[in-house]
Amino acid sequence: MISRRTLMAAAGLAMGGLVAIPASAQETVKIGLVLPMTGPFASTGRQVEAGVKAYMALNGDTVAGKKIEVVLRDDAGVADQTRRIAQELVVNDGVKMLMGFGLTPLAMSVAPVLNQAKIPAIITSATTSAIMPQSQYYVRTSMGGPQSAVPVATWAVQNNLKKVVTLVSDYGPGIDIEQGFTNQFKKEGGTIVEAVRVPLANPDFAPFLQRVRDAKPDAVFAFVPSGVGSLFMKQFIDRGLADAGIKLIGTGDITDDDLLNGIGPAAKGVITGHFYSALHDSPENKAFVAQVKKAANNMRPNFMSVGGYDAMTLAYMALKKTNGDTDGTKLIEAMKGATWVSPRGPITIDPATRDIVQDIYMREVKEVNGELYNVEFATFPKIKDPNAK
Repeated sequence: MISRRTLMAAAGLAMGGLVAIPASAQETVKIGLVLPMTGPFASTGRQVEAGVKAYMALNGDTVAGKKIEVVLRDDAGVADQTRRIAQELVVNDGVKMLMGFGLTPLAMSVAPVLNQAKIPAIITSATTSAIMPQSQYYVRTSMGGPQSAVPVATWAVQNNLKKVVTLVSDYGPGIDIEQGFTNQFKKEGGTIVEAVRVPLANPDFAPFLQRVRDAKPDAVFAFVPSGVGSLFMKQFIDRGLADAGIKLIGTGDITDDDLLNGIGPAAKGVITGHFYSALHDSPENKAFVAQVKKAANNMRPNFMSVGGYDAMTLAYMALKKTNGDTDGTKLIEAMKGATWVSPRGPITIDPATRDIVQDIYMREVKEVNGELYNVEFATFPKIKDPNAK
């Protein structure tokens, strides 16, 4: 018989901290998926969810003898809600892993939850380098922002674009990406003519683009969140930068696969570096794209979607390695060094940083069979986040 003292002690632990349900007590493994499904970043949530569902459709809902149940919660892109939801998922729902987190502040907000509950959180979207050191329980399947910027800098100098203005949105990922590009560009012998930072809440790029035109660089290197890429592209054309011979280069966020056809002809010829294109030529990607389109009303998957797909891949791989043991520390150890072929290409989880190592592709926007795509033309293999520690 269990004593009253034992029951009271267990209750005190549950109230005072985040205590997970014992691994042996359940045959179903719950994974908490926390995404912005409403609000200004809902497209991110929609894409990540599609990637998660595509993985389970192609690989089933059982692994290592355990049934997988994904518990989706909407944080509306608000960090206070993200942390509250994460706590509820751990304490009330008994989830053994968390994943999602569409923006840097959302990912950062759950670090105290992870550190107390000792369960993994797989980041599918957020990219700021500073996230990872906040908890030993973070793992990332999106990217560290500078990963995509460094190859663009090398390519630019190799293609005689030696005087560049940088233009980025003024928040964590933008600053990381600006610095990653700038450091590599200068190392390669290039010159930064001017560094322009645009307030994140400012939807009007026109005055900033005019500054770029007045500086008369060979190119402008740009990073803006994917949702405003179409406005940026329109204003780039309207301000006459292309007519002035200024080349537009940047990270793949500005030519997001999900929104590319909506941007229209203005996007043609834009050169970007990124880890994924919906046109990536591999059997893994063809199966992935077909499944997302089939299940999500013909939606074209983007880099957010593949981040969700690979988060589920990593979760399944870890559970296989632990033979279904859901102890959080064992799962994290199982994720370190994991390597597989994703729809994006070969990837590895760096055992030292728990961050992703992946190929970055140089792409040009072209029309293919009547649609616009990011067409890969060069590969920079096994790129790490230069800020990873």
